[in-house]
Amino acid sequence: MRDTFAVHEEGVSSCPDVWRVGERTLRFAHRPHIMGILNVTPDSFSDGALFLDPERAVERALEMEEEGADSIDIGGESTRPFAPPVAEDLELRRVIPVIERLAGRLRIPISVDTHKAVVAREAIRAGAEIVNDVSGCTFDPRMLEVLSSSSAGLILMHTRGTPTEMQRNTVYSAIIPEIICFLRERISAAEASGISIQRIVVDPGIGFGKSLEGNLEILRNLEQFSVLARPLLVGTSRKTFIGTILDREVGDRAFGTAATIALAVAKGASILRVHDVRHMRDVAIMAAAVMRPPAG
Repeated sequence: MRDTFAVHEEGVSSCPDVWRVGERTLRFAHRPHIMGILNVTPDSFSDGALFLDPERAVERALEMEEEGADSIDIGGESTRPFAPPVAEDLELRRVIPVIERLAGRLRIPISVDTHKAVVAREAIRAGAEIVNDVSGCTFDPRMLEVLSSSSAGLILMHTRGTPTEMQRNTVYSAIIPEIICFLRERISAAEASGISIQRIVVDPGIGFGKSLEGNLEILRNLEQFSVLARPLLVGTSRKTFIGTILDREVGDRAFGTAATIALAVAKGASILRVHDVRHMRDVAIMAAAVMRPPAG
């Protein structure tokens, strides 16, 4: 299934099943893309402190590639609700050594999960090919400039405020239209900065400035994000709303996550950001086989 990473130059102008990432063209028409999560932090809600050692982080990234991950998303600052901010130099010390070690070993793209322009710039120099900005490039006004001077892919996510405040701001008059409006504006801002639309993926930001019902409303209506004509990333893995509904602790949310992955694929998600690569890949591929017509 590694044909996902074949580079093709033709027919990439505005197809929502195509994402330009550096020198690669990633295609999602036949199956979803699995993005493995690697947090090199002491306080991430699910795997905090497990991969602070760079060698252990490298080992886990290689393991996820073997399990079938299509990219690895490396984060050096927890963005869980109420997480304190991390200084730029500390975030750099956490993520850059891991990216440098992986750049020559992984066959799949490396993503950096950051909203800081300097971290994004140094990560790209170290070998990252994707920047995953949970603020939609709103927290750091220099981010779009950094991205415009590179060929990295860009994930624009919706949120409301910083992690320390976002869960105090979860009331919407119309949640889906408001998120679509935000993402449309951020796409326009990126394009105005010189970032090709083929490099952009959108993420509605489940768990970021959303109530439990808001998260469910997004999942019920994922197909509405097709109006943006860009690949849709969904990140539900082990999140609090799953634990609340099922009364499960973080380490016991695999089946709840699987249900959301299957639904997301059925409703058009192209990219799934997950902790449990092997099992969620199976869920996503099976859901796609049922819901998507065969090619040809």
